[in-house]
Amino acid sequence: MRLPRFVLAAVLAGAAAVHAQTADDDRGVPLYLQWMPAHKAEVAAFEAFLAEQKVKDVVPTYQLLRSASMWRECNAAPFQVPPPAQWPLARDVLLLLQELRRTNVLGPFAVASAYRDPTLNRCAHGSKHSSHMRFAVDIVPLGPTDDQKLCAFWRAQGQAWNMGLSRYPSGRIHVDRTGWRTWGEDYTLRSSYCNQLAQKRP
Repeated sequence: MRLPRFVLAAVLAGAAAVHAQTADDDRGVPLYLQWMPAHKAEVAAFEAFLAEQKVKDVVPTYQLLRSASMWRECNAAPFQVPPPAQWPLARDVLLLLQELRRTNVLGPFAVASAYRDPTLNRCAHGSKHSSHMRFAVDIVPLGPTDDQKLCAFWRAQGQAWNMGLSRYPSGRIHVDRTGWRTWGEDYTLRSSYCNQLAQKRP
């Protein structure tokens, strides 16, 4: 039985709200406004760089500065400005996200985690070679995601973008630009969800 459109819309809106809440992890605008004054100069410099590179509006700043979901357990800050040496890579990731959105490969999303320093990465059980220590994003889709379309983009254009792509059991999608690769739970191609989707195709 097909659901009436208004019922389906309500269900999707509810799902998006849940996804957004999960992505915020208490690291929404109110907490950002508490954290930001002590880091005003470095945030302003980072935003000025992104504006100069014409990527400032791709992702809200408060999301782009989210550190790791385990920041409380790790006694770390909820937000981190990446070191200036990593800003060009942040720009590159934003350019890729902009392209994924422009081509409708990705719909609306929130960034749940981006840069993290080595100490936080280690505490958060990140890989010892995690690209988050340079710059990467974990995003939470705010609606249905076409996994086939995303994986097709990675196969066709990922090498040109130097794109790393993974999807975690939580549903979060990892995107970076530190090497053309895809992986899954055991950090290998074998467990990659793109590889598993390819095997399911007729």
